[in-house]
Amino acid sequence: MAIGGGLLGLAVLVLLPFWFVATGAIKAPQEIIARVPTLVPQSFTLRHFDKLLGASDYPRYLGNSLLVGLGSTVITVLLSVLAAYGFYRLRFPGRDLLFRAVLVAYAFPGILILIPLYGMMSQAGLIDTPAALVIVNVTFASPFAIWMMRSFFASIPAELEEAALIDGASRLAILLRIMVPLAAPGIASVAIFSFIASWTEYLFASVLILSDANRTLPVGFAGIIGQYQIDWGLLLAGATLATVPVVVLFGIVGRWFIAGLTAGAVK
Repeated sequence: MAIGGGLLGLAVLVLLPFWFVATGAIKAPQEIIARVPTLVPQSFTLRHFDKLLGASDYPRYLGNSLLVGLGSTVITVLLSVLAAYGFYRLRFPGRDLLFRAVLVAYAFPGILILIPLYGMMSQAGLIDTPAALVIVNVTFASPFAIWMMRSFFASIPAELEEAALIDGASRLAILLRIMVPLAAPGIASVAIFSFIASWTEYLFASVLILSDANRTLPVGFAGIIGQYQIDWGLLLAGATLATVPVVVLFGIVGRWFIAGLTAGAVK
């Protein structure tokens, strides 16, 4: 009973803010700013969504974020799977040292390398391009993704690979036909982690992107709020739509994500 009550309280604590955001997006402005907040909407309107999608650049920002998020996720998954398999199964000089160096890179705050990274992107001609954000997101997400995938590969019995090697399969064939299907929960975890990290990234997007047309959702939405002062209905509608891609992603691969968080934790 105590555990159930604790879980119920935690669920209410986590879900209640999302409820207020989602219901606030369909409330009339007078109800949103009322002195006494209403848990159940007493009014209904879609004017905030109409204004958001029709009178602002929010759709463009949403498309830019989807482009950067999906690109970062695909590249991070590919690199982390290949690198993690190499770190765990292959034997080469300096393997452990290189793996530790990759993890150390994850420990540095992004703000420390903001200026030199801007200089590198400028020299490469990538300032104000989505490619710059994809490179940054992959750089910061890959160390943790490699560590997670390496732990997950360690939980797969080595006898499966040995049997495939005896049958004449190459390392690449083993990875694609045996390891990747068995590591699907870990790959789902990496994909969700990478997508959310790129979807919510603000610091580098606000510095590396200069034009309004290439802004991602966090930076662009901040500009929309400033343009319309404090339009709470617009703010809540934008926040509601911003959660949709994440919810859809969890709905598609959520069950593999939960399995991946635990299955790769032990060998």
